[in-house]
Amino acid sequence: MSLSLDDIKRVANLACIEVSETEAATALIQLSGIFGLIEQMQAVDTSAIEPMSHAQDVVQRLRDDTVTESDQRELFQSIAPKTEAGLYLVPKVIE
Repeated sequence: MSLSLDDIKRVANLACIEVSETEAATALIQLSGIFGLIEQMQAVDTSAIEPMSHAQDVVQRLRDDTVTESDQRELFQSIAPKTEAGLYLVPKVIE
């Protein structure tokens, strides 16, 4: 993809950024280099490469999924002002 100074100035105008001629020329050189690198990377044949979720083959250690606390719902609801069918009852705040 080739860029021109007009493209750089148009993008700067859309972004509400004021750029001088030298800044536009510098940005053109830098962006052209970036687009050139992207073209080089796209030219590489990756059809035989399997996609991966991480650059290294790592596995996260997970702990066992076990219950570590006892059920204390009855205790907590015994001190609540109002409960019904295992639910906490609260005053209506929205009409």
